[in-house]
Amino acid sequence: MSKPELDPVIHAPARLQLAAMLASVDEMEFATARETLDVSDSVLSKHLSQMQEAGYVRLRKAALDGRQRTWLALTAKGRAALDRHLRGLEAILAIARR
Repeated sequence: MSKPELDPVIHAPARLQLAAMLASVDEMEFATARETLDVSDSVLSKHLSQMQEAGYVRLRKAALDGRQRTWLALTAKGRAALDRHLRGLEAILAIARR
């Protein structure tokens, strides 16, 4: 049996939840992600930095209602990594449910 492939960048609970949220939308505003994850700006920024460094997320700055906002999007590489990670988790669940 092969070892399930888990991605250390995505594996952290907040990053896994963020990747899952971003997989269901084209883009999400930073504030929406922060509120949904119930984390501080600095904590979300740190997670985003790690995901951006891996090429999993793209950040875009744009004005909205006269204020500068940051928009987050999962890249194709990020979607593929999330898919692999989820398959790895499913493999682990299958072992546990035997």
